[in-house]
Amino acid sequence: MTTRELFSFPNPVDEHAARTVAAGVAVLAGLALATGWTWLVVLLAVGFAARTAAGPRFSLLGRLATQVVAPRLGMPKFVPGPPKRFAQSIGLVLTTVAAVAAYRFGALLLPTLLVAVLLLFALLESVLGFCAGCWLFGHLMRLGVIPADTCEACANVQQRYASSQA
Repeated sequence: MTTRELFSFPNPVDEHAARTVAAGVAVLAGLALATGWTWLVVLLAVGFAARTAAGPRFSLLGRLATQVVAPRLGMPKFVPGPPKRFAQSIGLVLTTVAAVAAYRFGALLLPTLLVAVLLLFALLESVLGFCAGCWLFGHLMRLGVIPADTCEACANVQQRYASSQA
């Protein structure tokens, strides 16, 4: 396996798995806020780094979601992978800034606010299926910030993979 293959992100992604990961993130973020355990923010950042780099391959939460939970939730519902990777990278930035602010600068308010935002976004995805990072990704594509070929690579995922489910 090449390094490129090792650090590739799946495309498409099963939405059941993505929502399961979001539920796990929501639980950890809620626990971090309720207890003040900033080490959970570091754990979240490590998980986001692993998922941003290679999808679920190196993430315990990602592996649990894709291999244990999602298969029990019915037929996969495929969605494009690049927006999900973008959403994971936003989580990585939020948790990394929160962890650095807490551990390096002793800040309390900024990490709390960032983890609260993360909790809100994770709940939106896990409960309602609304991925804020994916929504932003779509807007950035329309504005031309994200190249059009990324949009083409993600287009018609349901149609391309529907025949593989038969």
